[in-house]
Amino acid sequence: MRGIFIAMGCRLNISKESRCAVIGHGSWATAIVKVLTMNQLYVGWYVRNAEVMESLQNEGRNCRYLSDVDFDMRRISLSDDVNAAVSDAEILFLVTPAAYLKDYLSDLQVPLKEKMVVSAIKGVVSDEKMFVTDYLKQRYGLCDSQLCFVCGPTHAEEVGHGQLTYMSLACNNIANARVVGEKLQTPFLKLNYLKDMHYLEHSSVLKNIYAIMVGMAVGLGYGDNFIAVLVANCIKEMYFLLDPQSVYELTKFNPSDFFGDLLVSCYSSHSRNRQFGMLIGRGNTVKTALNEMTMVAEGYFASAMLPFLTEDKKSQLPIAEMAYQVLYEGLPARKAMKRLEGLLA
Repeated sequence: MRGIFIAMGCRLNISKESRCAVIGHGSWATAIVKVLTMNQLYVGWYVRNAEVMESLQNEGRNCRYLSDVDFDMRRISLSDDVNAAVSDAEILFLVTPAAYLKDYLSDLQVPLKEKMVVSAIKGVVSDEKMFVTDYLKQRYGLCDSQLCFVCGPTHAEEVGHGQLTYMSLACNNIANARVVGEKLQTPFLKLNYLKDMHYLEHSSVLKNIYAIMVGMAVGLGYGDNFIAVLVANCIKEMYFLLDPQSVYELTKFNPSDFFGDLLVSCYSSHSRNRQFGMLIGRGNTVKTALNEMTMVAEGYFASAMLPFLTEDKKSQLPIAEMAYQVLYEGLPARKAMKRLEGLLA
């Protein structure tokens, strides 16, 4: 399979033989590298943490994230130089926390205009008030057809250990998406291909906010019945914000991208956003909860964008609005949940 696209100054020539590089060294990046090494003879990996770099070189493991996942280091080219890693690849996987994406790429001088860029980031570039793919297009002059977005219920802990899940690759050039898919194809990853990146990326960001609110409810001691009502109303809000007809078209054939991703983030013990919310529900301040987290809760940063996304819709989005008030305006979590009790249907 070979994808070739030439338009608006973009030229791609990618195939199954194209070399890949991964930017990031967290749990999701570690899982992505593990999957890629099952299909590729060569995977570039930009690791800027000296401790992680040393453990990979000496032990074939990431000592900080998914430390029980081992690698065949003969298939991996480690580098602490982002330009070297990117130069050697035709397909670039961005797998960093969204809040640190600009920092990871700050020294990048290699042009990206002839590379396929895959975003596995379900977050926002908060200081730019932009979704990740929008930021990449603006900052690096990328075309829609050279951007691919990875979504679906894909906790790193399960993917890294080969547990079955369903992943979708969204790109307006399906041929290019399928080339990326060949890199990730394994018996435990069932892949779907979709064209509409916009709504999938937005829903992947919103579900993190709602997972925080579910975590708060759990931390406050609410039971399963209330949690079910809360999650059902989160779905209602996502429909309203994203446009019901568009969501219907997306979920008609691939419900896992929308519902599955939301549900696993709200209910799974692996969900860092749920964990963050639970800390707040149990009485921690937002600052203390952030400091307690060993991984980034993307929903915290995504919530900061709500005033810019929902100025004329606040009355229809009480759960998202409560999240913003707790995280940024100092509203106590218990008081926020009490208010929601009277608003949920």
